[in-house]
Amino acid sequence: MSGQTIRFEDGGAYERGMGGWTRLAGQVFLDWLAPPAGLRWIDVGCGTGAFSELLVQRCTPSSVSGVDPSPAQLEYAQGRPGMTGATFQHGDAMALPFPDASFDAAVMALVIFFVPDPAKSVSEMVRVVRPGGTVSAYAWNFSAAGFPYTVIQDALRAHGVTPPLPPHPEIAQEDTLRALWTESGLDTVKTRTIAVQRSFRDFGDFWAVSTGSGALKVTLAALPPATIDAVKAQVRSRLTEAADGQVTHTASAAAVTGRVR
Repeated sequence: MSGQTIRFEDGGAYERGMGGWTRLAGQVFLDWLAPPAGLRWIDVGCGTGAFSELLVQRCTPSSVSGVDPSPAQLEYAQGRPGMTGATFQHGDAMALPFPDASFDAAVMALVIFFVPDPAKSVSEMVRVVRPGGTVSAYAWNFSAAGFPYTVIQDALRAHGVTPPLPPHPEIAQEDTLRALWTESGLDTVKTRTIAVQRSFRDFGDFWAVSTGSGALKVTLAALPPATIDAVKAQVRSRLTEAADGQVTHTASAAAVTGRVR
């Protein structure tokens, strides 16, 4: 699932960065969904298993099946402790490797904007979920500057560098997701905005965590040191640092859920 060849091959670095954001938003997301216990879940684009772990910890699932195209991410997910009832395998969101009606609930956590054909991925989730089951997702709202790394992307643009973006950043808006879910035949479609805050020890911690994996890391590595220093200075000027140096940053996502007819 890549747009500008956005790949996540370092599971540990990705977990330290986006994994932390995934859990923060995922907790709010699950509180909103309030699913019953005992469901069979599929986590599409499970990555390092950060959201899968939330399902295991908070939802008492019957089973969790994680699917992702990255071997490094899957290896990390499989190595998580306490993942009873969870399995992980290589797979494509647009061609899920499961029979029809295999699950009670399907979810995409911060993934749908990476899929080349989002509508196809939603139809696949609908296919593998039983009638009466749910299909849900949440995704960073790029249009509302909700992506955790928007501040870095803006600084790159200011210095003439095109930042990496997923194939479909425009899809992560409540109205757009509602239309996609409705057009996919889902019923009782609901949306909401999720806002979260994350604290970092200091600016150095924020920078290291935010730029330690994925295409952003590759983009920065290709720049001359002077440009990187200028980008860092601009990013730091836009963040609020406490007296002890702590940095608190915010992000927001659009969430959607619907029921299979």
